[in-house]
Amino acid sequence: MKTEIMFKNIKAFVFDVDGVFTDGSVLAMPDGDLLRTFNAKDCFAVRMAVDNGYPVAIVTGGCSQSIMHRAASLGVKARDLYQLSRDKRPDFLRFCSDYDLQPSEVVFVGDDIPDIPALREAGLAVCPSDAVTEVKEACNYISPFQGGRGCIRDIVEKVLKMQGKWHFDPTAPVSANYPDHITQLSKKTGRNV
Repeated sequence: MKTEIMFKNIKAFVFDVDGVFTDGSVLAMPDGDLLRTFNAKDCFAVRMAVDNGYPVAIVTGGCSQSIMHRAASLGVKARDLYQLSRDKRPDFLRFCSDYDLQPSEVVFVGDDIPDIPALREAGLAVCPSDAVTEVKEACNYISPFQGGRGCIRDIVEKVLKMQGKWHFDPTAPVSANYPDHITQLSKKTGRNV
C-alpha cells in the first residue's frame, strides 16, 4: 500500500517520548525527575490533532511528572498516557481497543528497539530521521526531521492535510488540561489558553 493512502486512513496517533517528542536528552534533577525539552511545533501539531477529534496516546518507557504535565497540556487523556512501558505492543493494542480502532487505522511513531513490536502492528509505522537502523527498517515512512526537531509535526500535518483537517480556529474551545496556575492566569488575562 502506498504511504499516501496510509496517511488518508489514519484515525489516531501514538507517540513515544524520548527520541520522538524530544531529541533523547534528559536532565536528571536532584529529586529524581528527568526533564525533557519538547519542540513547540511538534506540540502544536498534537494539539491540532486532539482538537480535531483524533485520539492521541503516548507510550513511553520513561516515567516522570513532567511527561504527565506535558501530555495533559497537549490534551492527551490521562488514560492514554502509558508510562514505564517496556513492551509497547500491548499498550498500543489496548489503546486501539479502547477506541474501537483497528491497528491499521493508527500511526505509531518510535525511534528505538523497544518501539519495533508496536511499529510492526501499526497501520503506519513512522520514525524520525535519526532513529536507529532497525527501526528505520521496520517503518513505512521515515520523516526527514529528527526526534524533537519536527518529526511529530511532519507526520501529523501530513495526515491532517490529506484529510482536509489542517486548520486552526483560535476561537474554538481548547481541549488541553493545564495546571491550575495557568488556568487562573488565563482567566485573569481573558486569554484562551
